[in-house]
Amino acid sequence: MMLPIVMEYNADSTGEKYREIARAIGVKGVDEMSVEEYRKAAIDAVQQLSVDVGIPTKLEALKEEDLDFLAESAHADACAPGNPKDASVEDLKDLFRRLM
Repeated sequence: MMLPIVMEYNADSTGEKYREIARAIGVKGVDEMSVEEYRKAAIDAVQQLSVDVGIPTKLEALKEEDLDFLAESAHADACAPGNPKDASVEDLKDLFRRLM
């Protein structure tokens, strides 16, 4: 659910990794694309895959009052340092807000 949103957030910190993701997912013409084009193509392909397998794009039950807990928990998560781009609690709240 969050992967395309997080991919978009991280896009400018990923080097050529999104080119490889786009290629692996089957996007055609990746080698002729600009950096911006293959990053968008990778994000779009992951979003479409999510739709194809039935992953919801919105969390109907998510409310503004949930965002502090979710963002603080994500920020404190042991996996957070592995993200290619640092995210503040406010950044994370903005990302979660996109699920609403």
